Amino acid sequence: MSEITTDGSGVRAAARTARSETRRALLRSPTFLVGAAVIVFWVVCAVLGERIAPQDPFAVSEEIFAAPSGDHWLGTDKNGRDVLSRMLHGSQVSLAVGFVSVGIAATIGILLGAAAGYHGGPIDAMIMRLVDLMLVFPRFFLLLAVLAFLKPSIWTIMAVIGLTGWMGVARLVRAEFLALKEREFVMWSQSTGASAFRIIWRHILPNAMAPVLVAMTLGIPAAILTESGLSFLGLGVQPPRATWGNILNEGKDAIELAWWLSVYPGMAILVTVLSYNLLGEGIRDALDPRLRQSAGRVVSRGR
Repeated sequence: MSEITTDGSGVRAAARTARSETRRALLRSPTFLVGAAVIVFWVVCAVLGERIAPQDPFAVSEEIFAAPSGDHWLGTDKNGRDVLSRMLHGSQVSLAVGFVSVGIAATIGILLGAAAGYHGGPIDAMIMRLVDLMLVFPRFFLLLAVLAFLKPSIWTIMAVIGLTGWMGVARLVRAEFLALKEREFVMWSQSTGASAFRIIWRHILPNAMAPVLVAMTLGIPAAILTESGLSFLGLGVQPPRATWGNILNEGKDAIELAWWLSVYPGMAILVTVLSYNLLGEGIRDALDPRLRQSAGRVVSRGR
């Protein structure tokens, strides 16, 4: 066991070694690399969507339900709008909903989970009963009930998805805090008179972020699927603003005439969700020392 010095040099050296091993594990993980490559591609498409779109996504023309061709690579919709341009525009909405809603959920979950795990007692009981109460209601039906009283918009969708998706993060953070607050370095900080905020922020939370990071990565595709489902039902972002979900909604009534309205947005959702799942699996494998060791044994045996 390595010696832990009072100035923290041993802890910092161990942290640097762990970060180096994590980076090497990520660069060796094919699932992480494939998922990251696809996500970077979609992020570039979202950022440069207006510049690389072949046409104005809102421009109406007489070419109604035009099949994919050189003029319209992914065809047109019932109003003659270019589907490729609308999908590039919709990638901005879908990715923004994923990132922002998961950011909201993670912030709430980390704050409540940290408070419950560190303080325990009545605070822990109250927060966990709130988590149990939120988990009683199916999330999608809770979203439908809330959106029935609110005007659908991208900001409303982000807020509602984030406010109804923090429970898993809170339980993860609480479990990590319950385990970490009994460790020697936390007890030593408490004995020196450090404040609860400093102990949580500087010592416990950084060591508890590994499973939270994986949960956040896997929560983004869930948020994208939720937004797509709401838009497909007509309760998400409203036309003429394009999302992958409402393009699918427009295509369901013309599936026999314009199959491309259902195939291409559906494939975009499928590839995006799959890439985030691959990214999350790669991060989980890299952050778990036991999985890294087992992967190393498999490689050494193969050699």
